[in-house]
Amino acid sequence: MSGRYFLDTNILVYSFDSKSPKKRERASALIAEALTGSRGIISFQVLQEFIHLALRKFAKPLTLADVQEYLADVLDPLCGVYPGLELYQRALDITGRWKYPFFDSLIIVAALQAGCSTLYSEDLQHGQTIDRLRIVNPFLE
Repeated sequence: MSGRYFLDTNILVYSFDSKSPKKRERASALIAEALTGSRGIISFQVLQEFIHLALRKFAKPLTLADVQEYLADVLDPLCGVYPGLELYQRALDITGRWKYPFFDSLIIVAALQAGCSTLYSEDLQHGQTIDRLRIVNPFLE
């Protein structure tokens, strides 16, 4: 892997998915590399979405204590993009130009603002390039 990369929420979620061991392994490897190599990043939105899913939607929801520990150990160290007017304006531009839903556009713009060359996501169009950002489904590689 070269360059900075962005992790979408689904990557974090798959790192807890015991029903998909290959995806869990790949997601866990991306997160570990993000933490040790200082090239991976997430945004406030990914942080919020993950916490919501971990507490309410996981097959076995995490406890508040587990989420607080994960927040301190993983989410906070990776979080480097926070909301601002420019983020929202650029997301609206992406929505208009590329026809992505607004919340997906926020992820794309956060990755661009962070200077990432790759956005890892299962939910977006694999192989598409937006400006200098390439969208990659890491579970297809």
